[in-house]
Amino acid sequence: MVSIVISPARELIEAAVLRLDRAGVDTPRLDAEVMLAEATGRSRTDVMFGAIAIDAHARSRFDAMIGRRARREPLAYIIGRKEFYSIEFQVTPAVLIPRPETEVVVAAALEFLAERSRARVLDLGTGAGAIALAIAANATHVELVASDVSIAGLEVAACNTDRQGLRDRVEFHHADCFDPLDGAGPLGRFDLIVSNPPYVRDDAIAGLQPEIARWEPRAALAGGPDGLGLYRRIARDSYAHSEADGRVIFELGDRQAEAVTRILRDSGCTGITTIPDLAGTPRVISARRP
Repeated sequence: MVSIVISPARELIEAAVLRLDRAGVDTPRLDAEVMLAEATGRSRTDVMFGAIAIDAHARSRFDAMIGRRARREPLAYIIGRKEFYSIEFQVTPAVLIPRPETEVVVAAALEFLAERSRARVLDLGTGAGAIALAIAANATHVELVASDVSIAGLEVAACNTDRQGLRDRVEFHHADCFDPLDGAGPLGRFDLIVSNPPYVRDDAIAGLQPEIARWEPRAALAGGPDGLGLYRRIARDSYAHSEADGRVIFELGDRQAEAVTRILRDSGCTGITTIPDLAGTPRVISARRP
């Protein structure tokens, strides 16, 4: 009979997986492996094969991380970063964590911009800067303006811009939608307006996963009593900020496509189409802004 020797790394992972599973974490093993890699400064592959040295400092860091995750703090906040559209973004509790479904917004924006030699783009509610920077990195002919009502969020976005070497391509404004709060004057007109607006009904936030309801910024989630407040506001005000034959592209919440289509149509938009995510759910809406 062959005896199996369990490495210290394996023992730490197994104990952490059990603790995270009991706490209701969806991906306990993955999260434990990522956090041990972070604590030791090694790759997840090294962790999986036990090819790491774990000193007292690394063990202490790992234990602290597991404690935070067991309290359902999002993994991205614990390790301080999240990949989006093949770009690594710094994230903090000041910003919404970028999600894979939001990449559909970027793909739709890039498809529209590919048909133009020059364009000016506005990202409303930029958060960590994910949409704006993903567009800037993949469409070098585009001028980007990004706004957010949160100064702390804009600081994170500016940091991400510097990390990607895009500071000369993206201009940030402290603004409440289209209304400047930084004294810089009107935002101007744009060929494309993109946004992942808050779209959760106010009374539904408490029922979301703890990682969202307890930790992510409420201002980035709460869309009013029906979740559609920001769509109405952006649709209404986008006319004064759009160039002729411009376009608006928004992310949608679940089962919001029909309602947002009506909002855009009532505001004068035409050519309204929805785009599904990988699960087949209508996730993005695109409309022409005459």
